Amino acid sequence: MSKDVIIACDFSSKAELLTFLDKFNGESAKPFLKVGMELFYAEGPEIVREIKRRGHRIFLDLKLHDIPNTVKKAMAVLSALDVDIVNLHAAGTISMMEAALEGLTRPDGTRPLLIAVTQLTSTSEERMKNDLLIDHALDEVVLHYAANAKTAGLDGVVCSPLEAGKVKGVCGDTFLTVTPGVRFADGNVGDQVRVTTPAKAKELGSDYIVVGRPITEAADPVAAYKRCIAEFL
Repeated sequence: MSKDVIIACDFSSKAELLTFLDKFNGESAKPFLKVGMELFYAEGPEIVREIKRRGHRIFLDLKLHDIPNTVKKAMAVLSALDVDIVNLHAAGTISMMEAALEGLTRPDGTRPLLIAVTQLTSTSEERMKNDLLIDHALDEVVLHYAANAKTAGLDGVVCSPLEAGKVKGVCGDTFLTVTPGVRFADGNVGDQVRVTTPAKAKELGSDYIVVGRPITEAADPVAAYKRCIAEFL
């Protein structure tokens, strides 16, 4: 299974995104990009098509969470965008995840990878208990959600790199772990709680790391991206 660094393109407009991507024009490899809610809601599906035309792989990070039928229909629309990975919230239950998988699968049987968010990397155990009234240990909740995602037929989960190895232990080595919450050892953690470095994420079993501000806000984004690649791959 190949590992990779995914750049979180949390920009508010197409102009900001393209200014950032132009910095990579002289590079031989096209970075894998994450398009999240901010950019997708600002620019709509056309921004995904533009990125695909430029030759990038895309993780479309919209975190769907609704009744099964609504999610199924939404996934059918997203599948037509020809992205590489899409996601939803595992908290939507197994039936919602099964419906999502059905909607995402095209008539010819192909589909993007589908992964489920377990608990956000901004969530601590204290917040989970106080705000969400979930009294189980955070690790226990993450692993239970991951097991549910596997039961539903999904390809993997979004989790903290600190939980990646434990997810593999429960769901198997081929079950993907896509891990945000990655920062350089000398960087600012921002609003993330459960974080680690690219090198440590590799050691812990992450398949893909998602890195945003340490690259997008760096003085030299290309150098920061190459540093992530060097530390993780």
